[in-house]
Amino acid sequence: MTNFRERLAVVEDQIDAACKRAGRPRGEVRLMAVSKTHPASAIVEAAQAGITLFGENRVQEFERKSTELTASGIGIRAAASETGIEVHLIGHLQSNKAAKAAQIFSAVDTVDSIRLAERLNEAAMRQNSKLSALLEIKLSAEESKTGLDPEGEELRELLDHASDWAHLKIRGLMTVPPLDDNLETARQCFRQLRELRDALAHRHTGLNLSELSMGMSGDFETGIEEGSTLIRIGTALFGKREVRA
Repeated sequence: MTNFRERLAVVEDQIDAACKRAGRPRGEVRLMAVSKTHPASAIVEAAQAGITLFGENRVQEFERKSTELTASGIGIRAAASETGIEVHLIGHLQSNKAAKAAQIFSAVDTVDSIRLAERLNEAAMRQNSKLSALLEIKLSAEESKTGLDPEGEELRELLDHASDWAHLKIRGLMTVPPLDDNLETARQCFRQLRELRDALAHRHTGLNLSELSMGMSGDFETGIEEGSTLIRIGTALFGKREVRA
């Protein structure tokens, strides 16, 4: 059985190889360790191996873990702090949980409505802090997927208002590709997101939309080849997710 450091070394080799194929420097791609459903002890082990960026799926789940992490001496860089590990929310967020999310997470990578963006901006303002965010784009017909319609009016309206939010910084896009074993399906999805980002950045020159979060354990090399700047790796680092009781 391999340990975390050994699994990380394998993933790093794959990242390096994908970057070389794409003609990109390794420093352009950030590795997020997706620790959702895994215990706080797994985050501690990953942090000790050098991981500084984590992804969590649920507000309540990470609120519990954060207490354990603090007790273990692991600081968390939430919106109001500039020290410790970064932990991003990568699961769907209901607007009524925006205040708590802004308090405990470093960033929210799944903003999918103007209402949620406004709630996060207001929550960060009350904390006298700034919160980073990504817009989740839905590029799949699957009903289980959430996100903004790439052709919808709400996406355009949200970006038109983004510069008005002093405490919420929209810094790019993220997507989850369709559930398909064919990597070309993911490639087309990632390419579509990159092209959408480029078009939006051209129209909204006052915004920095440089971040592209795309690629998970099964397709992150393809994501890197298509321009991803942030890959979300769970199973390849932590093993299979723990089953919820």
